[in-house]
Amino acid sequence: MSTTASASLTATGSAPSLTKTSSVAANGARNKLTGRGASIAAVLLAVLWTLPTFGLLVSSFRPERATKTTGWWTFFSDPVVTLDNYQTVLSTEGSAGLGQYVVNSFVIVIPGVLIPICLALLASYALAWIDFPGRSYVFVGIFALQIVPIQVTLLPLLTLYIQAGLPPFWRIWLSHSIFALPLAIFLMHNFMKEIPRELIEAARVDGAGHVKIFVSVLLPLLKPAVAAFGIFQFLWVWNDLLVARVFAGGGSDVAPITLGVFNLSGTRGSAWHLLSAGAFVSIIVPVVVFLSMQRFFVRGLLAGGLKG
Repeated sequence: MSTTASASLTATGSAPSLTKTSSVAANGARNKLTGRGASIAAVLLAVLWTLPTFGLLVSSFRPERATKTTGWWTFFSDPVVTLDNYQTVLSTEGSAGLGQYVVNSFVIVIPGVLIPICLALLASYALAWIDFPGRSYVFVGIFALQIVPIQVTLLPLLTLYIQAGLPPFWRIWLSHSIFALPLAIFLMHNFMKEIPRELIEAARVDGAGHVKIFVSVLLPLLKPAVAAFGIFQFLWVWNDLLVARVFAGGGSDVAPITLGVFNLSGTRGSAWHLLSAGAFVSIIVPVVVFLSMQRFFVRGLLAGGLKG
């Protein structure tokens, strides 16, 4: 009896001690991460991370001769600015013009984002709120498709597209949608599962069917998840080179801006002034999109990745 009581007292006394030790360790780690040294290190990393982009921006505004003969940092001792590089790059004429490539990128990216979002929303609703045999196995199978390398599917998909006679834009749209659907369904499904069941049941009591519940109840609550995946997919499609290189065929009438910049670096290796301007044009659009919607991006990823 005394042995049991002693063990109980020992266990009871050790619990507050462990809690106190964990609290002290957590406070120590927090102080280290928020201290002056950590702040200085974070600032230095941010500067080093953004320095190449800043140099690219400066080079894009420098004249051709200055770009070829001196480094971008000499701009501050001899600040000469020109817009000729951007005028050449944004034109739709000439081998250096990227205007048509920019238009093609928007033509590719808009359906490439909307198609997987629409399909994923419908599939996620069925997997989350419609009971049918094997629902869990279907969800696990869809999620497991994320481990399939894209490179393995390129040749079979291209063969199917050629046999079906699909035009180049449709090849790119369908390919991006296929590659994006597993992640999209995973995020949307997990976000939907966080919505209280009582809300769905109340809508059913009011006489709402699946379509009414999906459109009027769930869609307004899914904005963070839709925005998060939309940003992720937009960045992926806009910056993609491999899929466009394989399925677009290399023609300037369907090729995106990444392929245009690639051609600049490959066929105009000495035109650094045009390459810097073209590269900055290619990154400014996704940067603006991400910065304008980053709050939805963080909320949607956290909601879709922490539960499910």
